[in-house]
Amino acid sequence: MNITPTLKKTLLPIAVVAIAAAAAWWAWSNYNREDIGEGFVRGNGRLEATEVDVATRLPGRLLDVLVKEGDFVTAGQPVARMQLDSLEAQRAEARAGRDQARHAATAAEAQVSLRESDVAAAKAQVVQREAELDAAKRRLARSQTLSNEGAASIQELDDDRARVRGAEAAVTATRAQVAAAQAAVAAAKAQVVGSHSSVQAAAATIERIEADIRDSELKSPRDGRVQFLVAQPGEVLGSGGRVLNLIDVSDVYMTFFVPETVAGRVALGSEARIVLDAAPGIVIPASISFVASQAQFTPKTVETASERQKLMFRVRAKIAPELLREHLEQVKTGVPGEAWIKLDPAAQWPASLALNVGK
Repeated sequence: MNITPTLKKTLLPIAVVAIAAAAAWWAWSNYNREDIGEGFVRGNGRLEATEVDVATRLPGRLLDVLVKEGDFVTAGQPVARMQLDSLEAQRAEARAGRDQARHAATAAEAQVSLRESDVAAAKAQVVQREAELDAAKRRLARSQTLSNEGAASIQELDDDRARVRGAEAAVTATRAQVAAAQAAVAAAKAQVVGSHSSVQAAAATIERIEADIRDSELKSPRDGRVQFLVAQPGEVLGSGGRVLNLIDVSDVYMTFFVPETVAGRVALGSEARIVLDAAPGIVIPASISFVASQAQFTPKTVETASERQKLMFRVRAKIAPELLREHLEQVKTGVPGEAWIKLDPAAQWPASLALNVGK
């Protein structure tokens, strides 16, 4: 296509005007914001968010993943399941052990009742033997009196003395039986305590296994968005094996650096504004949630005053969770941009940084 001299003369002013307009817009959107007064400071950074890995507590095979990349999840929502065959078998075994321990405890309690009845019988025998001893002693006393008077023979007196000694031995034996029966009761009670302890141990084992079964259903620890999947169904994972990664889109912030000359003037809670490179016309409100207490980096050689200003401090500007919840679908991390901090509480934000996305 040939361009005539007349057409060139017509297009040239239009091109000059277009270039001038573009340069003016670029200058307004950049230099106008960079030169807004001493009460403000700016820094470059990227949007970040709290990341959480959902991982297994126990080793096993991943049975199913219930979400996809990009899905929004809520705290406590199941996101994946592990295979449970082994754990369910362990639980069945533990329940059988608990039932066995309960039966043993019942048998031990029956033994206590039996031993206590033996004690009662032995005590009754003691009473009987003591009565027989008392009767033998009375008979011996009468025999001694009669023998002294010559009315009884020495043989009868010796027989009565033998009866007393036999009765005393019988009393001693029955008292020993009582002691033995009481010891048997104590042993039976100890067996009951042991059996109940076995029941409690089996119950605790069941609770542990059931806790492992509950942990085998992986749940989201907080509200967020699934960023990417790490494992797929069928994979065998070790303890702590990652299944997916999610980001908390209600905890979004920009980390940037400010020179040490102004770091001391940046206070927690200070007003901030964030402008993203992808949307230069949108000004997002934020507040300072972190200021480093030590310099993050410094040049290798410090020779001039301007280089000494490269001593930088890390600062974090956080976007209000309420605002983020209103725009969950639009929240993206890793987007570069710039953050502005108001150092002077009395300063007024310029029109170029007026809020237009919500407060």
